[in-house]
Amino acid sequence: MKTFSRLILFLSLIALTSSVFATVKPNGLFSDNAVLQRDMIVPVWGTANDGELVTVSIQGQKVSTRAVGGHWLVRLRPLKAGGPYTMRINDIEIKNILVGEVWLASGQSNMRWSVKQSEEPEKNIAECRDAQLRLYSVPRSDRFQELPAAWQECTPESVPDFSAVAYFFGRELRKTLGVPVGLIQSAVGGTPAEAWTSRSFLLADADLRTLVENPVTRVSYLYNGMIAPLQPYAIRGVIWYQGESNAGRAYRYRRLFPAMIRNWRQAWGQGDFPFLFVQLAPFGQNGDDDKWPELREAQVLTALTVPKTAMVVITDYGDCTNIHPKPKEPVGKRLALAARAVAYGENITYSGPIYKHMTISGNRVILSFDHVGSGLMAKGSELKGFTIAGPDRKFVPAKAMVQDDKVVVWSDDVDTPTAVRYGWSNCPDVNLFNKEGLPASPFRTDDWPLITQTQ
Repeated sequence: MKTFSRLILFLSLIALTSSVFATVKPNGLFSDNAVLQRDMIVPVWGTANDGELVTVSIQGQKVSTRAVGGHWLVRLRPLKAGGPYTMRINDIEIKNILVGEVWLASGQSNMRWSVKQSEEPEKNIAECRDAQLRLYSVPRSDRFQELPAAWQECTPESVPDFSAVAYFFGRELRKTLGVPVGLIQSAVGGTPAEAWTSRSFLLADADLRTLVENPVTRVSYLYNGMIAPLQPYAIRGVIWYQGESNAGRAYRYRRLFPAMIRNWRQAWGQGDFPFLFVQLAPFGQNGDDDKWPELREAQVLTALTVPKTAMVVITDYGDCTNIHPKPKEPVGKRLALAARAVAYGENITYSGPIYKHMTISGNRVILSFDHVGSGLMAKGSELKGFTIAGPDRKFVPAKAMVQDDKVVVWSDDVDTPTAVRYGWSNCPDVNLFNKEGLPASPFRTDDWPLITQTQ
């Protein structure tokens, strides 16, 4: 009888010990196949019983803490690129971990648009055999969620449903950097920027508070469900493709978009990490009440005023009849080009021409640009897409030509020009590039009232 009792006691102790150890649980972002950001502090966190000692070790480091309120977090010193490694958290082993570059890909449907929906899907899916490129998809959620263990190596089985823009961006970084790359996809179609911004941040801004007070507007729900759960996972930066759902309130986007970027940067606590975004592609019918050019202008202003941002222009890859243009590889490649400059410090031409200022000489307007690279050029034909107006503010089609690093614009119907616009429509037909092959952003030289200014 005593032997039986001792056996029961021994088994109970084993069960109790096992249950204690089982309470230590890392966040799902720390799972087999994960990529950790190199060369910066790496937070690692999870749950455990109150007071439980948690020890995390990797790459020769060992850091311990005790759980408080059921949660724990340690910060690893900067790690060197490489792998695969095993991370140990008490008795848990997380295998096949790489250390390299981690980027978050977010926005609405054009960021969510998958590899299998884009151009040449069979070819691109078959080519995705890179164990050093890793993918993570955040499940859609309207409220804070515990993230699943979902990192995958890039294979023909894992990539078809992944963001095409993100995949091509990551593939290009792999070629140019030669280190592991991890991509975290967190995107939902048909969503405005206020859904991706925290409620407290919107309320703190007098000009944006009305978004919260409007009962029709669903603010912050995707921030709560799909961005906040990622924090403070160490990342190099963000790539962003969104704006279609804010075009009707484009003027307000001038304030909302920079506020969202500040919100994310503050919440992550990493300082001004690179934030690279895609300007709206050409789409829709052109008329007198076009709002997409006003959203594009808000994006230009963000790139010009918010530190460590860059904007990718894709006026050459739009589709007037499809809000989801299929070519996503050039979008990803241009984002990677911007990353090489903004995130990795390469001295390269990464942007197409951006309007700087104008001078008027007689009936001609002379335009100057930044990001001219090795020179300006008209791609394929004479310059097109320009309009010009006089004091009556009525725009008419204009002629234009490249002259050195400037563009000269005129019309025989306008004797006293006061303003020029380029590509100022929903679906512009334009062809001003720099000689590096990057298209100029649509722009206007005037500051006349906009259609969305009161919306």
